[in-house]
Amino acid sequence: MNIGKKHDDNFRTMIEAAVEYRKPVRIGVNWGSLDQALLTRMMDENSRLPDPKDARDVTIDAIVASAVLSGEAAERHGLPRNRIILSAKVSGVQDLIDVYRLLAAQCEYPLHLGLTEAGLGAKGIVATTAALSVLLQEGIGDTIRTSLTPMPNGDRTEEVTVCQQILQSLGIRSFTPQVTACPGCGRTTSTFFQEMADQIQNYLRDQMPVWKEHHTGVEEMKVAVMGCIVNGPGESKHANLGISLPGTFEEPVAPVYVDGKLVKTLRGDHIVAEFICMVDRYVESHYAAQVETVV
Repeated sequence: MNIGKKHDDNFRTMIEAAVEYRKPVRIGVNWGSLDQALLTRMMDENSRLPDPKDARDVTIDAIVASAVLSGEAAERHGLPRNRIILSAKVSGVQDLIDVYRLLAAQCEYPLHLGLTEAGLGAKGIVATTAALSVLLQEGIGDTIRTSLTPMPNGDRTEEVTVCQQILQSLGIRSFTPQVTACPGCGRTTSTFFQEMADQIQNYLRDQMPVWKEHHTGVEEMKVAVMGCIVNGPGESKHANLGISLPGTFEEPVAPVYVDGKLVKTLRGDHIVAEFICMVDRYVESHYAAQVETVV
């Protein structure tokens, strides 16, 4: 529910329906539809101060005030505090950080984080990650969203993938095994390690619906696909499973490490298939099978 102008009869009706059906409500304040009467009043009050704030800071104060007032209004209409989630959407990274720091300091409602109108592709992903990571590291935020503009005929599930990756990169929650892969350099003139890393990542993601039903903790698994001997073995030893592919002019062999120990050296044209088999065996042997109980 987005509240932009006033807490009128429609607002009360929606809150009363949420109370009746015991549903939580997210109340959103967006700076693109901020209550102009509230903003004007706060601007006027600010202008009379001996040392007035700039317009940007007053706008942020108004967003926070609007969100808190909306939550309090919902409580007055009978919605319990623990079923109210506040959202304050802006499209600037630093603005979002400042808004939520203030909001977290002024209320105890759960908070929904999201950089609104983040944009297309890399710009939207980077901006969202930059904003949400700062807040999440400070313990601010209970739910999150990535608001990306999809490419023509694009897949909206990218928003979910980005949110999952933010949480997993920060160590807050794991969703799928992660692949560490080197960026490539003068020692990796072949694209094979890039293709293998992509194949392995896609395989892990595709297997997760099956694995998560049967193997507890598999989402924490780490896999390394490295392109040469320089950092390959060391990085592989830090993963649960790691493979160091041969770089340019290196011996055409690929040592595989399992939990830090060299266990096998792969050769030939079936390295990917053999490594995937080793991944499957590792999952079966290292992640406890879930036991179904019959009542």
